[in-house]
Amino acid sequence: MRQLIAVLLTCAAGAAPAQDFGPAERNFFIHCSGCHGEDARGGGAVSFILDTKPPDLTKLAEQNGGVFPLARVVFRIDGRDPLTAHTEMPDFGAALEGATVMLKAETGQPVMTTEAIAGLVRWLEAAQR
Repeated sequence: MRQLIAVLLTCAAGAAPAQDFGPAERNFFIHCSGCHGEDARGGGAVSFILDTKPPDLTKLAEQNGGVFPLARVVFRIDGRDPLTAHTEMPDFGAALEGATVMLKAETGQPVMTTEAIAGLVRWLEAAQR
């Protein structure tokens, strides 16, 4: 139930502003910023009602030995990560459907995903600090 409330509040909080964002930034704002914050650091508008604080997405590489965990991020977003079922993070695979593309994981293995998720993941990779 908390997950449903978080998703609904995220959608309500994620109405895109008049400012013109690129598709990846727009997708982040609409689907992710309610929990992760507009700066991707975990302090979104609905984060205070969640049992688990959303992670700082700008530190994913830092927390992974300096390597951006591309495959894990794709799988967490689209719901293929088995941990997603045990957290309050909804899977956005259905919301970010579209043409399929291949990314190369940090291990060199191919990762199939949609263009929308690929753009979002690349945007998050560029946001690492």
